[in-house]
Amino acid sequence: MSDNQNETEVRFELLHKHLETEKMTEFREEFLDLHIYDQGQFYQELQPQERQRLYTYLSPKEMADMFDVIEEDNENIQEYLNEMRPHYVADMLAEMYTDNAVDILNQLGKTEVAKYLSFMLNESVAEIRELLHYEDDTAGAIMTTEYVSIVANQTVRSAMYLLKKQAAVAETIYYIYVIDNEERLVGVISLRDIIVNEDDAMISEIMSERVLAVKVGDDQEDVAKTIRDYDFLAVPVTDYEDRLIGIVTVDDIIDVIDDEAASDYSGLAGVDVEEVSENPIKSASKRLPWLITLLFLGMSTATLISRYEALVSEASILAVFISLITGTAGNAGTQSLAVAVRRLAIQDDTEKNFFRLILSEILTGLVTGIVTGGTVMLIVGIWKNNFMLGFVIGMAMLCAITVANLAGSLIPMVMDKIGFDPAVASGPFITTLSDLTSVVIYFNIASLFMEYFVGK
Repeated sequence: MSDNQNETEVRFELLHKHLETEKMTEFREEFLDLHIYDQGQFYQELQPQERQRLYTYLSPKEMADMFDVIEEDNENIQEYLNEMRPHYVADMLAEMYTDNAVDILNQLGKTEVAKYLSFMLNESVAEIRELLHYEDDTAGAIMTTEYVSIVANQTVRSAMYLLKKQAAVAETIYYIYVIDNEERLVGVISLRDIIVNEDDAMISEIMSERVLAVKVGDDQEDVAKTIRDYDFLAVPVTDYEDRLIGIVTVDDIIDVIDDEAASDYSGLAGVDVEEVSENPIKSASKRLPWLITLLFLGMSTATLISRYEALVSEASILAVFISLITGTAGNAGTQSLAVAVRRLAIQDDTEKNFFRLILSEILTGLVTGIVTGGTVMLIVGIWKNNFMLGFVIGMAMLCAITVANLAGSLIPMVMDKIGFDPAVASGPFITTLSDLTSVVIYFNIASLFMEYFVGK
């Protein structure tokens, strides 16, 4: 454990003591001296009765600063709000950055949202309502309306005056956006440019007109790629008439990346990894749908094998290698799926040659299959002193891996083409599909060469 962690734990213990002994002044001094992230961590480990006391010690503004860093998808958010007085919640939400407040309100029912909004000032309500109506997972849903904007026909001196005036409520001031009289985005200027230029310099002379913006309806993944590719700290959001209506900051994009990564992993695993619960019944209910579906698909594999009972009874040695063939093919398919989903996540050129990618995956599967099949052929040939049997197992392995590799890459690519989330083509699904195809391949190849290895 690092020295910083030890120091934080010691401070947390002291804060607990101040709460227990009701030393409000000492608690406030120690608590407000913590980094805001640490404040949030301390708050989330408190018991309900301790949190009730904390609400009397901290103002809505101080709580708002802390809630700005608490993950909005925290499963306890609604419980926290229910513990507070409605007026206190409303004041806290009004003090938060608008996009963060909206993220919290989106988790509540319409009645609760209306209740909290009714206690707010009209100005705060208008800002929040403006963001509430945007579709989920779009630039509009994750943007903030707290930014600094200036006009081109003003001096650096007047721009600095506006910046100082608006800085306290703006989410970031590193970029200042330049608009015209109709609020259309026409340029951008950095804080550094404001500082290093003469006071009498005109903004129109020093601003950059090459400003990159996203549309309010753009998918949040596309916004994330823009910020990643251009190393932005923030990107402006415009409506479809190029009017500036908000900005998306890098801290919100980090949350988007985490959410998308969790979504992709959930698809690959066939379970919602964000639903973490200690309740065994609840956990099982989240996992059972996929498992039952895959059970029926697995029964198809068993049915296929039963169709080859005569073949297995004639050459019982074939049964020994069923799990080897299906397991290796399933692993190859899952590897290919992971690479395909990753490729789709980072691919910027959507018009890239689809068939070239498929050919690449076929060749990859062939190379992998030849090496793996050749290895198993030698092992089985030496082990069973029957190289014809080894050839059958090796050929089946080669074909099964090639098909599984192709399926693992083709299925998510096709799903992406038709507009579905490619991560839904989960690892368990690809593995089960590989089982089906590899069983068919294995027994059909075995039946073709039966007379050459049986009895040897």
